[in-house]
Amino acid sequence: MPEDRGQWSGKLGFILAATGSAIGLGNLWKFPYITYENNGGAFVLVYIAAILVVGIPIMMAEVLLGRKTQLSPVGAFQNLGKNKAGGQAWTAVGFLGVLAGFTILSYYSVVAGWTIHYAWLALTGRLVELSSDPQALQTYFGSEFLASGSSQVFYHVLFMGLTTAAVFFGVKRGIERVARILMPFLFLILVVLVIYSSTTEGFGEALTFLFRPDFGSLTTASVLEALGHAFFTLSLGMGAMLTYGSYMGRDISIPRAAVQISALDTLIALMACVIMFSIINSADIDVSKSSTILFTTIPTVFAKLPAASLFNAMFYILIGFAALTSTISLLEVVSSYAIDNLGWARHRATLTMGGAITIFGTLNALSLGASSRLSSINLIGRESTAGLFGTMDYLASNWYLPVGGLLIALFAGWIMNPRETRQELETGHGPLASFGIWHFLIRFVSPLAVGAIIVSVILGKEYN
Repeated sequence: MPEDRGQWSGKLGFILAATGSAIGLGNLWKFPYITYENNGGAFVLVYIAAILVVGIPIMMAEVLLGRKTQLSPVGAFQNLGKNKAGGQAWTAVGFLGVLAGFTILSYYSVVAGWTIHYAWLALTGRLVELSSDPQALQTYFGSEFLASGSSQVFYHVLFMGLTTAAVFFGVKRGIERVARILMPFLFLILVVLVIYSSTTEGFGEALTFLFRPDFGSLTTASVLEALGHAFFTLSLGMGAMLTYGSYMGRDISIPRAAVQISALDTLIALMACVIMFSIINSADIDVSKSSTILFTTIPTVFAKLPAASLFNAMFYILIGFAALTSTISLLEVVSSYAIDNLGWARHRATLTMGGAITIFGTLNALSLGASSRLSSINLIGRESTAGLFGTMDYLASNWYLPVGGLLIALFAGWIMNPRETRQELETGHGPLASFGIWHFLIRFVSPLAVGAIIVSVILGKEYN
């Protein structure tokens, strides 16, 4: 085993890092948007059910594959595929995870870089000035900031620099240390903003919208969207949880960790909804008119508050922290391949892979800047961006991840011996009475649910 692999210091380190991987722009930006579009309450319940029957089972499968082999995705499937049906062909699943991590990070870091720019605008007071005229703010975002290729490249490179620095120092001294600092701050900022939200006129209406179900408003598309987001929000199908699981000690319970990570991820998504909907209802904003509400509308509401610059800065720092913990896990998937399979030292692997993604991401940033508009990616809404930026997002979100997740579920449920999987799940946990339920879900329910997402894409009705 390469000496540069490392290991988490304990359960808390793993939980914080894995939760950080799961929490990202999807929780704080996309989930409120799609919840609003799908009429709240009933959609939220379907989403939570999907977390239970699709998200948690596949997360447990990914983590057990990583911990059992102590290898990243490619090595894990090479190791476990021996003497099994399909043999070394299963290695392709590992490569698909690495490709997904590389592709997603190349454009995710571009969007994540916007949070740095807007936090800076808030701290300097410029954002409050722009927000005094909603039309001026929209014009600035679309025609000035996004249209500037140099700005897109600068913030992309800056965000990739922060990501690379965290991964460069390894599992304990880099990834875990950053997670231990950022995750408590992220939660603290969320709590402060939720407390503020409770003082607004729209707070009660937000809670009613979120937690009073109207099942008559549910459609097949709503159910598919809930299934899809439950799968994607937990960083499944790209090898991130498998990679993090490979650094996990054998004294940690995989089932408990999966439930805790999923619960934290869901809690933070719901807190983000409370914040967003309280603000939206108080200001009578029509979200459906703009999937870019995070950068074109929300600042105009904060501008009306005392200490507007502080609230704006807190908000964008929160989004940036969430994005950074996700980008770290994406780079780790790619870097761990070079460490495990190419025999590279961590420093070489991180700098080389981080540099390659930065260069490729620069093309995405320039592609976005050249379009002079945001019709943005799955992280934001349903529209699609022409050019390289949109193509990369479409491939990763609608093909790489669901296909990877489906194959992981099939491998754990049908190819691995049940005695193997049970033994790994009970290590660090003790007798697992619910193993039969997990095995049924991973063999039948999870694959069918993810398969439905893939079929919807084939039919031209991708959930996002």
